[in-house]
Amino acid sequence: MPTLFLIVFVDLVGFGLVIPLLPFYAVRFGASPQQVTLLLAVYSLMQLFAAPLWGRLSDRVGRRPVLMISMAASVLAYLWIGIAPALWMLFAARGLAGACAGNIAAAQAYIADMTTPKERAKGMGLIGAAFGLGFIIGPALGGFLAGNDPATADVETPALVAAALSFVALCGVVLLLPESLPADIRGLGGRARSRLDAIADVLRRPVLSRLIQIFFLVILAFAGMESTFALWAIEQFGWGPGQVGYVFAYVGVLSAILQGGLIGRLTRRFGEERLLLCGLALIGGGLLAMLLAHRVAVLTLAVSALALGMGLTQPSLNSLISRRAGREEQGEVLGVSQSIGSLSRVLGPVAAGFFFAEFGRNAAFFWGAVLSAAALLLALKLVRGLDAAKLASAKPMEPGR
Repeated sequence: MPTLFLIVFVDLVGFGLVIPLLPFYAVRFGASPQQVTLLLAVYSLMQLFAAPLWGRLSDRVGRRPVLMISMAASVLAYLWIGIAPALWMLFAARGLAGACAGNIAAAQAYIADMTTPKERAKGMGLIGAAFGLGFIIGPALGGFLAGNDPATADVETPALVAAALSFVALCGVVLLLPESLPADIRGLGGRARSRLDAIADVLRRPVLSRLIQIFFLVILAFAGMESTFALWAIEQFGWGPGQVGYVFAYVGVLSAILQGGLIGRLTRRFGEERLLLCGLALIGGGLLAMLLAHRVAVLTLAVSALALGMGLTQPSLNSLISRRAGREEQGEVLGVSQSIGSLSRVLGPVAAGFFFAEFGRNAAFFWGAVLSAAALLLALKLVRGLDAAKLASAKPMEPGR
């Protein structure tokens, strides 16, 4: 697993390099706020259709081939972004990256192959920590390479550096990563199903369906915040790519500390269900605090709550979802989860861009807080139902029954 962690980390440094800079790149081509958020959403739109297929393929042929294809596509996509002379090429490159983005679902399935159910949350935390560390170094490095002036920012060089990092990650998969899925397990899930069949099967299972709904809502809220933060920071503080990148890096520091070092111990002590409730409450509180962030100190408190909230929520949800899936369908179920998350990352930026343009820069944060509250209510109902089921199963049967 350390090898997988390093590979995913290097790949996500490249991902983190580009994300905070895309709004500035798009604005340079005259993009509107709605077009900026659509540029961020197109990656997830393509991932929405592709993720379950990649997950299912990883169940049939193994995790390693899917990781190789995904990372090779990332190299091409970042190169295309770096040389793009027009806005439509940015959209096309982001679409290519999203269509081949099977790396996270395959990496999560790899973790599921290598861990017991009790250690699942800790293993999923490694992927979360790779995300966090990627967003420490990636945005900070991207901001440093681009500069602080939005008018003269170098947005091409970070994309080329991201391509180089993805190529290093690809080499790591080819040379260092063994296959995790035993040959006798591959293809046991039966005939290949369509994306819609796979999603429908998962949503027919009551607990899995509720977990997926919570995942959808929380990613919807967080994606809206991410996609409008750079535009908000320009208006609120007059910031450029450098400052925005440093904020994302700070979020990554907190997330990496929590998911890389603490999530396993916290899970053993409190359980995934209670960590999920705490994480959702922190996300909602952080989004509400953004409405009052007229000073950097208040902004720091808000983004700290958001980072800690996501650090608790994501590995807890991924672990709970994985534990409800059979060994032969880990890739497919986690691929469905990533597909639903991709739908959120499509709808979240689109809705946030609308709220930003029509109701002001804080409207998207308020909308996200409402979504987080809805997710928290669903989670409360789910946890109470699971606790009641445990009590019922533990209760001794009455005489004669």
